[in-house]
Amino acid sequence: MSLRHESPLPRKLVPRAAVAAVLVAALAAYEALADRLPAQATEWDAALVSLVLMPATFGLVLLALVLRRARGLAAVGLAFGVLAGTLVVADLDVAANFAKLTAVTALGFGFLSYFERLSWVVLVAAVIPIVDTLSVWRGPTRKIVEDQPEAFGVLSIAFPLPADGSFQLGLPDFLFFALFLAAAQRWNLRVLPTWVAMVASFGLTLALTIWVDPFDLGGLPALPLLAVAFLAVNADLLVRRMRLHSEVYEGVE
Repeated sequence: MSLRHESPLPRKLVPRAAVAAVLVAALAAYEALADRLPAQATEWDAALVSLVLMPATFGLVLLALVLRRARGLAAVGLAFGVLAGTLVVADLDVAANFAKLTAVTALGFGFLSYFERLSWVVLVAAVIPIVDTLSVWRGPTRKIVEDQPEAFGVLSIAFPLPADGSFQLGLPDFLFFALFLAAAQRWNLRVLPTWVAMVASFGLTLALTIWVDPFDLGGLPALPLLAVAFLAVNADLLVRRMRLHSEVYEGVE
């Protein structure tokens, strides 16, 4: 009699892959047909993006979380980044969006492997809102948006609107979304509530962009509310995990 150890990963992948395929097909169909749909009021556009398109798109990141510890994520991210650039040049915007999403998700998951402690993730969550706000207010992001909007289109993922136009999120927003979500899983935080809160944070940023953009930038930084969502949902667990790690580390020394 022989004993075999079968990894549970393939069994997890099959249903997730099926759901992901449905989401990709639905999103691709919508993006391909969006410019043929009747125009809607700005409020309805915001609701469509916040309540439908964003959850569906970031649902793909949640489904991919099972691959967080896979090998070669950096190589996968770079390969899909090159593919995305090729698709952009070929004016295949729908396919380019999915390639960009795959690239930054893989890089976000892979980047987490360099974080030895949860406190490092917390530090990043505390710092990036400041950096992102300064970049949007007076830094390179504002310059790109105002002077080179086509470049921002390349460095972002678009959520097309009915008839014409789109809302856009920069690639770093997707990368840190993947990083924080992967961190929640790695350190046994609240994964699903974290996902919900971070998706909602982007929707809130979108609403603020439409109604109260204080700098008339045509957009607001998305990372501040993303970081707040991650920290707020997991605040008690973050304190507990970091305190426990600190006590263990002191005990070892």
